[in-house]
Amino acid sequence: MSEVSAGVPGASGRGRAGRLSAAAGTLLGCATAFAGLVYFAAAGALLGAFLLWPRTRVSARRLLVAGARRLAEVERWRRSVFFGDRFPAHRASDQQVLRYLAGRVSSGLLCAVVTALLGFGLVLAGLLAVGVARATLGWGELLTQAVLGSVLLFLNVQGLFSLAALDARLAREYFGPGERELLRRRIGELAASRAAVVRAVDRERRRVERDLHDGVQQRLVALAMLLGRARRTRDAGRADALLAQAHREAGEVLAELREVAWRVYPTALDSVGLREALGGVAERCPIPVRVAYEVSGELPSPVETAAYFVVSESVNNAAKHSGAEGIVVSVARRDGVLTVRVRDDGCGGADPDGGGLAGLRGRVAAIDGMLDVHSPAGGPTTVTAELPCA
Repeated sequence: MSEVSAGVPGASGRGRAGRLSAAAGTLLGCATAFAGLVYFAAAGALLGAFLLWPRTRVSARRLLVAGARRLAEVERWRRSVFFGDRFPAHRASDQQVLRYLAGRVSSGLLCAVVTALLGFGLVLAGLLAVGVARATLGWGELLTQAVLGSVLLFLNVQGLFSLAALDARLAREYFGPGERELLRRRIGELAASRAAVVRAVDRERRRVERDLHDGVQQRLVALAMLLGRARRTRDAGRADALLAQAHREAGEVLAELREVAWRVYPTALDSVGLREALGGVAERCPIPVRVAYEVSGELPSPVETAAYFVVSESVNNAAKHSGAEGIVVSVARRDGVLTVRVRDDGCGGADPDGGGLAGLRGRVAAIDGMLDVHSPAGGPTTVTAELPCA
C-alpha cells in the first residue's frame, strides 16, 4: 500500500489505520473463535444424543447448522468491517459451514494462544528493562535474555502473520473470492484472451496467405497462360476455345477470391445481417444445413462477427472431416446471451484444441464468451458458443 500511495498526503495515516483495523479484527477473531468453541460444546451436549439417533438426526443437524450459519455470518461481518473484504452472494452447503467454523475455531484459538505468548513476552521485556535500569542484571545475562527474547518475538510475529493468512484463506474458500481476487483473476483472463486473439489473428493471416498463394495465385497463373496461348495461336476456333476457358477460369478465380475475402470478414454482415450471412454459409456447404434463427432486434457488431465465424468454421470442419449427412445450426438470444449451437451427425472425434477450434475459442473469449466442443468418438459433434450481448 505504501508503494501505491507514495507521495499522497495522509497515505501513511491510512496505512496505519488499516494495520490497526486488521489487528483489531484479528483480536476479535480470537473472541469469535472462543464463541464458536462454546457453541460446539453446548451443541454437542444438547444435541449429541439426537445426532446419534437416526430418527432425530436430520432435525438435530438442521439446528446445529442453523447456529453455525449465524456464527459464519458474524465472521463475514468481521472480515468485511476490519479487513475490507467484499464477498459475492454465496450459500454454502451444511458440510461446508461446519467445516469452515471448525477450521475458524482451531485457527482463532491458536491465534489467541500466540497473542497471549506475545503479551507475556512483552511483560518479561518490561521486567528486563526494569532490571537493567536498577543495574541488577549482568551483561552476560542481559545478552542471553535479549537473544532469546528476539528469537521468540520473531517466532510469535511469524506465527501471527501465518494465522492471519490462514484466516483469510478460510474466508476465501467459504465465502468466495473477494474483490481483489476477482480483479486479479479478471486481469489474468484478459491477458490470456489477448494472447489467444493474437494467435488467432496470426493463424488467420497465415491461412489467408496460404489460400492466396496456393489457390488464387495458381489460378491467376493458369489464366495468364491461357490468355497467352490465345494470343499466340493463329487458329480462330482454337483462340475462341482458349478465351472461353480463360473466361471460366476468371469466374472461378473471382469466386475463390470472394471466398478468401469472406474468411477475413463477411461483408454480408454489414449489408444483410447475420441471418442472411448464415444462410449464405448454408448455401455454400456441400451437405444439407438447416438454420434455426430466433433472434429479434439488432446484435452488437463483435457478437455478430463472432457468431458468424463460429458457424462458418464449424460447418466447414463438419463438411471436410466428419462425414456428416446433415448439420443443424441454431442461434437464439435469451437473457442477454446469444447462444450459437452447431450439431452434425458425423463420426465425431474432433480435437477441441485443434487449430481452427482453438482460434474460435480465442475469438469468443475476446468478447467474454465461452466455447464448448462435445465430440465423442462415433459422434455427434456439437459446438456451442455463448456470447454476451451487453
